[in-house]
Amino acid sequence: MTVGTNNKNSPASLKSIAVSIGEPAGIGPDIIAQAWANRLSLNLPHFTVIGDLAILERRAELLGIDLPLRAVENGSRAFDCHDELPVIELASAMTDTGKIAQPQNANGVIEAIERGVNLVLAGEFCALTTCPINKKSLYDSGFDFPGHTEYLASLSEKHTGQAVKPVMMLAGPELRSVPVTIHMPLVQVPGTLNHDLILDVSRITAKGLRDNFGIHDPVLAIAGLNPHAGEEGTMGLEEIEIITPAIKAMQKEGIRAVGPLPADTMFHESARKAYDVAICMYHDQALIPAKALGFDEGVNVTLGLPFIRTSPDHGTACEIAGSGKARPDSFVAALKMAADMARYQSSEGAS
Repeated sequence: MTVGTNNKNSPASLKSIAVSIGEPAGIGPDIIAQAWANRLSLNLPHFTVIGDLAILERRAELLGIDLPLRAVENGSRAFDCHDELPVIELASAMTDTGKIAQPQNANGVIEAIERGVNLVLAGEFCALTTCPINKKSLYDSGFDFPGHTEYLASLSEKHTGQAVKPVMMLAGPELRSVPVTIHMPLVQVPGTLNHDLILDVSRITAKGLRDNFGIHDPVLAIAGLNPHAGEEGTMGLEEIEIITPAIKAMQKEGIRAVGPLPADTMFHESARKAYDVAICMYHDQALIPAKALGFDEGVNVTLGLPFIRTSPDHGTACEIAGSGKARPDSFVAALKMAADMARYQSSEGAS
């Protein structure tokens, strides 16, 4: 399997990609500065940061990076910047708190995400790439969403008036994987899994691969929950009672789903060649193989939203912020994947 988009020839010119700055005490500003400084050699798509000019200036200076910045008001002015990184400034000023995330910056972090969503849905940008956030500092400020994905879904619902079911997909050079259940204690997973949840996540995944990646007849490998996929019921009944009926329902709808498969044998090289995405039953079942196979190049893609959203597949790493140790590889991959998805959508819309 080759992970990526299957692009047709498409318009070379895209709108800029909006980038929310994320946690200012983390490595978001680092990877932004590093990526922009190497944009030509990396062949990066055009991007615009929604963030704080002063934070970006200080971080670039600390890293020894020449980072000329230019404040812009909207996406239409972003392409006026040729040798400067365009920045849409926040109304909520951010404060340099060193390498420690603080609730005082939460308003700015949240504003950057919200403005990014609004601008992309308004058609000013072709996609949104989000830098990592620190959930603890947001929770301490009163933020009541489990994470980025749920907040993006809520903003989408407010904007469109339609219900949104977001699905997190980890996409790297060797594997795409989707967790059916995400941020919950492992003990809660068996009671949360059900036929409709597995079916909904799989439907959205299959549609996302068709609409955004050009994989017109994707193969979904469905993992079991228990060791050896339940061993015919001797190690658990979820495969028999929940997962297999969901797979049969997918197949009736024309989705090429196989399984349930033992999770310990579905991620080796030859097994991965047989499918386009792994549908996993819980967080670590999906993320451990994804990160083991492509830690620095992995991209978090949210399917099911009314816009393209990608993110680097790592956290804020506040402890190394400003040290020069952060690697921009995943951020670079997130930008390129967002551009690929936008080009594919553009080519499909024009055809």
